[in-house]
Parts: sequence; C-alpha cells; structure tokens
Amino acid sequence: MAAFERHVDVKWQGGLMDGKGEAKAGTGAFTLPVTFPSRIQDPEGRTSPEELMAAAHAACYAMALNAALGRKQASAERTDVTAKIVAELDNGIKIHTSALTVTVYGLKGMEAADFPAFAAEAEKSCPVSNAYRGSMTITVDAKVG
Repeated sequence: MAAFERHVDVKWQGGLMDGKGEAKAGTGAFTLPVTFPSRIQDPEGRTSPEELMAAAHAACYAMALNAALGRKQASAERTDVTAKIVAELDNGIKIHTSALTVTVYGLKGMEAADFPAFAAEAEKSCPVSNAYRGSMTITVDAKVG
C-alpha cells in the first residue's frame, strides 16, 4: 500500500501570550491565523489546534460513514457532521472529548430507526477517531433529517 503524507507549517513570532502565528497547509488549501489568547478565550476570527482537530475529525468521519453506507448498499443525499472538541485549561490544556453530531438527509437503503446504531458503529472505521480514541472520549449523536 502506498503511503501518503500532508503537512502544515506554522510561522510564529513573539512569546506565548503576545505572539501570533500563521498555519499554512502544504497544499496551499488554507492559511489561518493563530494566537494563544484566541485559543482559550474569544477566537476573534483565529483558529486553534482544537478547531483543526475538530475539522479533521468531522471530515474523516463524514467519509468513513459514507463509505460504510456504500458497503451496505445504502446512501445519503447529504451528510452534515459537526465535531466539537472539548478541552479544559487547568495546569495546561487537557483535550478530553470529541463529540460528533451527524444528520443525514435522503437516506436510502436503510431504515431511519437503524441509522443511529449504524452511525455509532461506523465511527470505529474513522482513522482520526482511531488516532484520538486512546486519549479522548468520542461520542456520536446521529439522526435522519
């Protein structure tokens, strides 16, 4: 199997509290401003490692869920996924939860009543979930819209 990689470069200027940085995707897909105060207080239009973790989890889970639907000869016209990363600031930052919320629209090939359990099971095939699972609690709230 072929390996692949992606990277993000961060250029940081200044100290922790007065500094600022810019996270730039190696693909050029995004350039995002980051600061520590916006990480733990009002984001003010800047991102954080936790928000980037949430983006990775939501995108990966959407793909894993739709792949699992396809393997069951089922499909959804649209899938909306939100990942909420929960962290605490107490002698450092502790990231402890990623809560996935998914709503599918136009579900075909599966009973709506069966979807929540199916969606929870599909989470186990998400590579980002599997990377997070050792140190974080992952929850799935799924419904058909």
